[in-house]
Amino acid sequence: MLEANPGDRITTAGLARQVGVSEAALYRHFPSKTKMFEGLIEFIEDTLFSRIKIILNEERTAQLRCEKMLQLLLAFTDRNPGITRILTGDALAGETERLHQRVAQLFDRFETQLKQVLREAEMREGLRPVIPLPAAANLLMAAAEGRISQYVRSGFQRSPVADWPQQWELLMQGFFRQALAQPLPGQARPGQPSSLVG
Repeated sequence: MLEANPGDRITTAGLARQVGVSEAALYRHFPSKTKMFEGLIEFIEDTLFSRIKIILNEERTAQLRCEKMLQLLLAFTDRNPGITRILTGDALAGETERLHQRVAQLFDRFETQLKQVLREAEMREGLRPVIPLPAAANLLMAAAEGRISQYVRSGFQRSPVADWPQQWELLMQGFFRQALAQPLPGQARPGQPSSLVG
């Protein structure tokens, strides 16, 4: 329903019709529509952050970690257009403020993870962003969120993953500089994988 009717407000009556049950049956599973949306937001969080853990264990450099994390976010939205309307707030128009805050917290948590990756780059690789770390993480997040918003605004015609590899390459040109501190012994140096698990 979220995908098929962009811009439309989801009602419990409409949802019950779509699922083929009565509204009363629907409320036996979920006490409110807010709880239904919260269940979807929890699904998004679980999906994204469980895979981010895998990325952090598999990738050694900050650039690759950030790249894979943002690719994950963009690919997830590309494959789940209806759920993406929740992430942009489009599907939450007229819903409780708590739902908007939950989505904001999800994006804040994602950006915090990017900050942590960039912070560790100085210790692991002797690299740091050329602009202050919070601004650097926000730049990466803003690039991805902009593509997600364009995707919803285009009625799911403008894929968030289209042309992203070239844009990412451009973003990374001059993104890092050598830090004053050198990487710890045994940690990854620029262009070299580390023997340690992140």
